[in-house]
Amino acid sequence: MAVKFYKSENQVPLEMHKVRVVQKLNLLPVEKRLQAIQEAGNNTFLLQNKDIYMDMLTDSGVNAMSDEQTAAMFTADDSYAGSETFNRLRRAVKEVFGTEYLLPAHQGRACENILAEAFVKPGSVAIMNFHFTTTKAHITRCGGEVIEVVDSKGLKPQSDDPFKGNFNLNVLEETIRQYGPENVAFVRVEAGTNLIGGQPVSLENMLAVADVCHKYGVMSVLDASLLQDNVYFMKTREAQCKYMTTKQIYHLLADKMDIIYFSSRKLGFGRGGAITSHNESLMKSLMEFIPLYEGFLTYGGMDVRSIEAVAVGLYESLDMDYISQGPEFIQYLVKELDDYGVPVIKPAGGLGAHLNCSEILPELPHNQYPAAAVAAALYIAGGSRGMERGTVSEQREPDGTERYAELELLRLAMPRRVFTLSQVKYCADRVKWVWDNRDLIGGLQWTEEPKVLRFFFGRMKEIGHWQEDLTEKFRMDFGDSL
Repeated sequence: MAVKFYKSENQVPLEMHKVRVVQKLNLLPVEKRLQAIQEAGNNTFLLQNKDIYMDMLTDSGVNAMSDEQTAAMFTADDSYAGSETFNRLRRAVKEVFGTEYLLPAHQGRACENILAEAFVKPGSVAIMNFHFTTTKAHITRCGGEVIEVVDSKGLKPQSDDPFKGNFNLNVLEETIRQYGPENVAFVRVEAGTNLIGGQPVSLENMLAVADVCHKYGVMSVLDASLLQDNVYFMKTREAQCKYMTTKQIYHLLADKMDIIYFSSRKLGFGRGGAITSHNESLMKSLMEFIPLYEGFLTYGGMDVRSIEAVAVGLYESLDMDYISQGPEFIQYLVKELDDYGVPVIKPAGGLGAHLNCSEILPELPHNQYPAAAVAAALYIAGGSRGMERGTVSEQREPDGTERYAELELLRLAMPRRVFTLSQVKYCADRVKWVWDNRDLIGGLQWTEEPKVLRFFFGRMKEIGHWQEDLTEKFRMDFGDSL
């Protein structure tokens, strides 16, 4: 149950933890921030951490670990084979998911690579509610095609629908019949759909997807990287889940899905990943790829100390006091921004707050990359680093034309147990300033464009001199303030 304050004006998210280790932050003067973003090619991935005040790029591998996780790292068994550390991870996965079989990998995209290598063939399709960047890259690299069947409500920036990540079940069945079950590599359910605002999928919809897969003899795969946020939304938004324990939800999903994989950089508050299942045959078909790509079967490319931390973190992912903190802080930021009139994806999802840059810069065409432009503007305004989740995060079509994103979003991720409420309010304040000065923001153009995953290390430059104008306006408004 949420903690309520006696005075309604004091109602804020209440942390159920205390801070015991701190890291000093740095906030550069605005002129230095302008220099830093331009030297980084207007790519927030290429900014240096020393130049960032609030790092809201991602929640992957940057969540604060608990005291029990840190303590567990000192008990690690670094044996190459037969490690007790791996046995502790296996017991944790068994407790959380109820599954018997486990294959470790160094992170979520490594799991995606293994699944693609094992099951995606040239001409096959992978059906999912919505794609993720690395997932799609692995599938297309193996000659497959990604088909998205998210319900149309998921692409509406603002609505009151609590589960905008749901599959359109009719379209799912039609797609399987159209391509033929034998040509469907798998159906992938992404809990907390990343590229449409971290929007959750209902338990009812997930179970229905699994039933459709079983009906047609197609493999079901759950990407559980953001499952802890998704379970929070199930518990708070879905009637049938209200009186279920978190463990009951995890186990029910694992019982229905053929394969579950996850990045423990998100699920588990550590660094690593894993594939798990009840199906021994499927897991044996994947097993040979672990030594080939990752390492031995008892560490899968992970450091043993990280494995110990992940094992404890998985237990913590069952605790509503822990898993509520991220969604509640995100909800607080979304409400602040919405109250300011800033276009933001609603309802609030997991992962972070998502600015709707198509509405912030409605006149800026897709090929001048509005989400990346707003990301650069926000860094200049406040030293906050977000992540472009729009056209830059797509990849070009085979003929070289741009594939324009369904939504031009700037994600402001909320790493778990990291920020204070004053920092969240600072972020909202600087976003409000960007919104009020949006007429100064212009577009970007490529100077270096990699062919694959260009959003990681591509470089762009401003069109015109809008960034200098924005910096000058900041100094006029804020005087000698940082």
